[in-house]
Amino acid sequence: MSLFGAILSKLGLGPKAAAAAPATPSSATTAPAATSTPVVSAGPAAISAVDVAAQLDGMAAANPQKLNWKVSIVDLLKLLELDSSFAARKELATELGCPPEKMGDSAQMNMWLHKTVLQKLADNGGYVPQELLG
Repeated sequence: MSLFGAILSKLGLGPKAAAAAPATPSSATTAPAATSTPVVSAGPAAISAVDVAAQLDGMAAANPQKLNWKVSIVDLLKLLELDSSFAARKELATELGCPPEKMGDSAQMNMWLHKTVLQKLADNGGYVPQELLG
């Protein structure tokens, strides 16, 4: 599994999470309108996006370390209990297509990587506040 795939998995996002999620009826369905089985909801309506910020805030509150996932890719990876070493971050940056000019400067790479990971979490069904994507 790729490092970004591991991030998605830890947050309940990605292909495996989508496959495990129960199907919800849609008004734009192409299925025949006449069915003999009524749809019964067993609980509250499914939330369409995983609240990444709430999950990470909860993890940070429960963690004895002061980890600021909102500004640091290292802290974000530590919070998810993933490898945060320079080698792992470089591998993740390569996986996500970091521009070569940023790869040569670890600070620039880390800033690009943090912003890109948050954006890709949002692209994969996660809710990330707009101020963190900006």
